[in-house]
Amino acid sequence: MAVSFDDSIFFASIRELNDKLKARAFSCLELTRAFCDRLEKMGPSYNCLALSLRDQAIRKAKEVDSDLKKERYRGPLQGIPFGAKDLLSYAGQPTTWGAAPYAGQVFKTDATVIAKLAKVGAVIAGKLSMVELAGGGGYRFPAASLQGSGLNPWDRGRWSGGSSSGSGSAVAAGLVPFALGSETSGSILTPSAFCGVTGLRPTYGLVSRAGAMALSWTMDKIGPMCRTAEDCGLVLQVIAGKDGSDPASAGKSFYYSPQFVRPFSDLTIGYSPADWSDYVDPAAKSAFGQALEVFKSLGAKVVEVEIPDFPYGPVTGTIISAEGASVFEELIESGQVDRLADAKQIAGLKAGLEIRAADYLRAMRIRSLIRAAFDELLVKVDVLLSPARSGPASKISEPLDAPSLFANAGSKSRGLQGLIPAGNLAGLPALCLPCGFADGMPIAVQLVSRPFNENTLLRFGTEFQSRTDWHKQRPKVR
Repeated sequence: MAVSFDDSIFFASIRELNDKLKARAFSCLELTRAFCDRLEKMGPSYNCLALSLRDQAIRKAKEVDSDLKKERYRGPLQGIPFGAKDLLSYAGQPTTWGAAPYAGQVFKTDATVIAKLAKVGAVIAGKLSMVELAGGGGYRFPAASLQGSGLNPWDRGRWSGGSSSGSGSAVAAGLVPFALGSETSGSILTPSAFCGVTGLRPTYGLVSRAGAMALSWTMDKIGPMCRTAEDCGLVLQVIAGKDGSDPASAGKSFYYSPQFVRPFSDLTIGYSPADWSDYVDPAAKSAFGQALEVFKSLGAKVVEVEIPDFPYGPVTGTIISAEGASVFEELIESGQVDRLADAKQIAGLKAGLEIRAADYLRAMRIRSLIRAAFDELLVKVDVLLSPARSGPASKISEPLDAPSLFANAGSKSRGLQGLIPAGNLAGLPALCLPCGFADGMPIAVQLVSRPFNENTLLRFGTEFQSRTDWHKQRPKVR
């Protein structure tokens, strides 16, 4: 007789699911079938499913059940289904990069992160949709994807965020317990914030990108999108580590151990009041204010700071455009770039080939100054805290380059504006935490810290989530 699962299972944390598997409350096969059914049935409703891997998942689930029966435990991810952004290769199956020119592309090997998850018994249930080429060249509309606009489970008239749109939607809707996304400049933090899930952007070089589509060799990062901060730590523990197949690998491992982080009384949070008043959607001010008060109550020292004054956006744009155009030079020169869905992106990729070496090198020199400035700032504070995005997700009908009505309210303080591109330029880790709602849609905060200081971020994240329940809220999915 088939096991019937309710929403408490589909929205359970990794630790909760693994405990139930070890207690034989249900088998991995039963759990996997339930998530595959849900992903295949509901995934198209949010344009988040690129490819179902049911057959492969079923085979893997049977292996896990055999191990569990013999009490061969491989860690908390054993038996947990997950989804992967479709820029990560899965051997023998299409890896489309979200773009029509690559719809038939098949690789012979798994991406390193997928292989590492398989080794500990995690079960890949499907590939998840993404903005074409991870947004390389820039794009104007959410529909820039093979699967169409990423639809938000909280309101399908709104965007789920890019470029890890499918990963954000799938986790938020309870279609997978966790997913892998990637970020070059905001592609984990934005969908996590818009969809109300917890996302972690690791330090540059901590997680191997072997087997992942390249957009910017010097900025691409792969990280988890989960229900909780603890879940992010458990996934990062598995996917982090040295990999000779990625020349940018930092050669460092990660062990999730927030209990060994210094007490809050020894830590300092840096924030700017302007971020919470002058630069946010008026509908979100109250919820952001309440979240800020929670952080102030943790016992850490809280000081006012501003990030250094650099042209973060133009520097980021120049580097990504130049490196992305180099990556996709053959696509552009062959004319196949014209098959992409977004006219702005087509033009942007072509323009990237025209960037002068002098301009790219100037951007990289400024980047080195940015890194040095953040090194200095992060000696004074342990984490930087700000809204992850200034408000809730935009409507899918709205162009993404439309001017914001509240992004610049004439504040005399620059605050931490530009923290997403700045953090990516400096290779810093960041954690996105749901913190409330505005207009019925999720909003979130972000925490940023010095390189390889993920445990401190996760310590703040787990404590915040022990005092709030925003990460436990569920959309009405169908």
